[in-house]
Amino acid sequence: DFSKAMSQAGTSQFQEVIRQELEYSMKVELDKILATAHSNELEHTKKDLEGFKKLFHRFLQEKGPSVDWGKIQRPPEDSIQPYEKIKARGLPDNIASVLNKLVVVKLNGGLGTSMGCKGPKSLIGVRNENTFLDLTVQQIEHLNKSYNTDVPLVLMNSFNTDDDTKKILQKYSHSRVKIYTFNQSRYPRINKETLLPIAKDVSYSGENTECWYPPGHGDIYASFYNSGLLDNLIGEGKEYIFVSNIDNLGATVDLYILNHLMNPPNGKRCEFVMEVTNKTRADVKGGTLTQYENKLRLVEIAQVPKAHVDEFKSVSKFKIFNTNNLWIALSAIKRLQEKNAIDMEIIVNPKTLDGGLNVIQLETAVGAAIKSFENSLGINVPRSRFLPVKTTSDLLLVMSNLYSLNAGSLTMSEKREFPTVPLVKLGSSFTKVQDYLRRFESIPDMLELDHLTVSGDVTFGKNVSLKVSV
Repeated sequence: DFSKAMSQAGTSQFQEVIRQELEYSMKVELDKILATAHSNELEHTKKDLEGFKKLFHRFLQEKGPSVDWGKIQRPPEDSIQPYEKIKARGLPDNIASVLNKLVVVKLNGGLGTSMGCKGPKSLIGVRNENTFLDLTVQQIEHLNKSYNTDVPLVLMNSFNTDDDTKKILQKYSHSRVKIYTFNQSRYPRINKETLLPIAKDVSYSGENTECWYPPGHGDIYASFYNSGLLDNLIGEGKEYIFVSNIDNLGATVDLYILNHLMNPPNGKRCEFVMEVTNKTRADVKGGTLTQYENKLRLVEIAQVPKAHVDEFKSVSKFKIFNTNNLWIALSAIKRLQEKNAIDMEIIVNPKTLDGGLNVIQLETAVGAAIKSFENSLGINVPRSRFLPVKTTSDLLLVMSNLYSLNAGSLTMSEKREFPTVPLVKLGSSFTKVQDYLRRFESIPDMLELDHLTVSGDVTFGKNVSLKVSV
């Protein structure tokens, strides 16, 4: 036993030495990169690399899945409220004054590459020539006109989407929505073998575009704070942000949830609300809310020990998943950011670059911070609040007569007899948006469709109706 203990101590000492050497080598490389920055970009590059260094330090410290499966418990009954109960409270007369405390934040860092598009995903046309961004602006403008309020829109861009988005924003200069942007951090990709950055200088154009990445939407807390926008909005009397992915067309401002936040029935305000919805067979990989060490905690599939992955995917044990529609108190973000107290698990994302080099990206997810906030709550919302467009199969659904469009919001058509969405699987000939559009002379009538599978190079003529299983 003694020799075993000694060898373990030796191993951990050896690992500690390796860790320190890796951190030192990383620091040397990052200092070299920083030395290439011009004076006008020095400050924000320094902040980015500091944030990266912290994440890299944690990456070296933590090993294996980050949850102890034995500690996972079902959330207590009252920690996830049914939406019906929150809606049943109704709305106060002064809903406008409540709305004036809100800011809408859209996560706009993603490119449309998975759908074969260049540039920001938010600029893909989704419905009657309207893009994701058009629909978002229309929704908020409708809100501001209806209630005579001033709800601003904030876009979290990445270095990939910032220029293109800013050019487009000029077209909304006369709309009744103040639009602000800030950029998420820019972190260096790491060579998988050497664990050193592949970037040699700060530039990110030309052949250097592949050296950098935006580190996931968990970066919102630090970059929002660092941009100065967080303080400005608090100064204007704003109290909550509603955060969602720009490609989730179901994520509209919900007045009942906002009222619940601002006027809680027990008098104690929530700092963080996560909208969850019931899992279907299509959602088995989505993150779920659990109780862990007396706190609500988001558990993602990547954190689950291999032996328990099937259990995690079970629809009977874990019935809900995170929609990534989140309501967060601005003052709480400021407090936690200043104490460096926002704790999010690291997601290690392996990638292979065009030239065949294997790299890793260290990322975090915005919802994982739920455990750092006080008095968090899950709200089990209707499925209609989760309508993401990740593929052209999703795009076909939202372009069809299953939905009607009103003031930027999509609602399920009353003519559909049951409220579930058909399962659509378009084959590889439809992956890219332009190929998809070329294959439909007009979008089929899908009101009575349950299931569509298309394989091979198929085109659809005009006035096609799809019913039941096709």
